[in-house]
Amino acid sequence: MEKKTPLYEKHLSAGGKLVPFAGYLLPIQYPTGVIREHNATRTGAGLFDVSHMGEIILTGKGALNSINYLMTNDFSDMLIGKARYSPMCNENGGIEDDLIVYRTGENEYLIVVNASNREKDAAIISSGINSETTFEDASERFAQLAVQGPDAERIVLQLARPKDIPSKFYTCVPQSEIAGIKCIISRTGYTGEDGFELYCAVKDAAKLWDELLKAGNGDLIPCGLGARDTLRLEASMPLYGHEMNDSLTPFESGLGKYVRLDKPEFVGKRALASSTNPYRMRAGFKVTGKGIVREHEKVFAGEKEIGITTSGTFCPYLNGAYAMAIINTEYFNYQGLLAEVRGRKIEIEQTDMPFYKRRK
Repeated sequence: MEKKTPLYEKHLSAGGKLVPFAGYLLPIQYPTGVIREHNATRTGAGLFDVSHMGEIILTGKGALNSINYLMTNDFSDMLIGKARYSPMCNENGGIEDDLIVYRTGENEYLIVVNASNREKDAAIISSGINSETTFEDASERFAQLAVQGPDAERIVLQLARPKDIPSKFYTCVPQSEIAGIKCIISRTGYTGEDGFELYCAVKDAAKLWDELLKAGNGDLIPCGLGARDTLRLEASMPLYGHEMNDSLTPFESGLGKYVRLDKPEFVGKRALASSTNPYRMRAGFKVTGKGIVREHEKVFAGEKEIGITTSGTFCPYLNGAYAMAIINTEYFNYQGLLAEVRGRKIEIEQTDMPFYKRRK
């Protein structure tokens, strides 16, 4: 049976259409609809319940070395209040998950993992840390809300002191307060917009949800999983289970810049060192023919099958259909590619990623 987040009743009262997702009942959309929610986040602000994400805390003198051993990125120079993205790989170089690590104290790190991988990640991390590291799966203690969009800062500042708000992207204030509620506030997100992710105690989630909507005064609307997915695709953000899995390396998924082969030994280093020039890679496409290309569609160069789509949909803000795919590297920038949808081949054109990039 699916779990309920601390905001379950809020979703019901707001008319959210609830669906099972990653073991939870979450709103796919509200009566406003996916397109309105998507565009509100691009032009104003959207409020998301992301309490299904997993939170793991590592503490102790050995925490940094444990993280550097488990993750492909290098965290050695990360100061308190910083956040850093990284794949976590297996010995073969395949991606077990992608996650964000926050340094929240001298020897304390918060690791936020994908909900669908939480139990797997907890097992990998708890068995991979050194003896000077303490592990805690804190997922049941935290609720997580995301305020995303160009109006996010204005809205959050109505409830928090400026010193409690991180000023730069990928930073956080570990001991912060918003609307009188203790939080970790990070300037991160998964929509391609500026915004914040707020980590609070489960008991405070409903109050924080209400206070944010009140401060938004109609300029902040609840958004569901549907808008979250179209926003991340429009921003060309890879998603585990789509553009990443345990048989794709970070180089194949287009995440090679998060692999630091110049640091000491880490899980997967040997395999990754020999795969820096993969024969297949993630690529982005605009659908130039008639139709929408979704995931698991074959990609062709003429009659030759050269890859498969991993995500695809209509992107509301760009007013066009886009897709990502894993294709043979030799066909990068090949003219005249096609995607096969229900037996019909549709013209697609490789295009730079991200498809959408916000103005700063």
